Amino acid sequence: MKSDLFASENLVQPSAVAGMTLQNAKSVKYTVNGEMLARQGSMVAFRGNLQFERKGQGIGGMLKRAVTGEGLPLMSVRGQGEAWFAHQAANCFIVEFEPGDALTINGRNVLCFDPSLSYEIKMVKGAGMTGGGLFNSLFTGTGKLAVICDGNPIIIPVTAQAPVYVDTDAVVGWSAALETGLHRSQSVGSMIRGGSGEAVQLKLSGEGFVIVRPSEVTEAPAAH
Repeated sequence: MKSDLFASENLVQPSAVAGMTLQNAKSVKYTVNGEMLARQGSMVAFRGNLQFERKGQGIGGMLKRAVTGEGLPLMSVRGQGEAWFAHQAANCFIVEFEPGDALTINGRNVLCFDPSLSYEIKMVKGAGMTGGGLFNSLFTGTGKLAVICDGNPIIIPVTAQAPVYVDTDAVVGWSAALETGLHRSQSVGSMIRGGSGEAVQLKLSGEGFVIVRPSEVTEAPAAH
């Protein structure tokens, strides 16, 4: 049987080492030898002896979703085998943490990560309770984190002289050392939102970077 479908770039190759790699731009392959963590519902295929377990719904087992405060449930994957993860054909990126690294990331943009990474749910400082609270997760430690983004991400440098203002529905994550706050632009709300009213952006200041997706569309929560 012949087809471009069977092009070499589409074929799964044997795993050289355990852990996380990009299968392609839209999916991540994880060779499990022990345990790893992923968002529930993101596994699209697996082989081997793997067990999938829903994590608890308490504060230690869920990531908070920005603005709405809704949780993103996690699952643990244990055993020996290979698993593939994806979410609505979003672009996938692997972030490798070295000692001292820290990244604040929106829960909706987390696909999977190594158990050696630690995450702590935090309310964004200075964001108050707008829209039910602005929650993100702080990742630290050593290991890999797979991040998803609708479209190609925009990486904007932040400096002390030039703070950056981002839409809360579009922000993916930012350097953990940045200071956060809310910026209200009532005078231009009609232009930004397409109607009358007050527009609110997340203000990021200091030295670092912010990751933004080229879309304000907020996905509907997946049924579990």
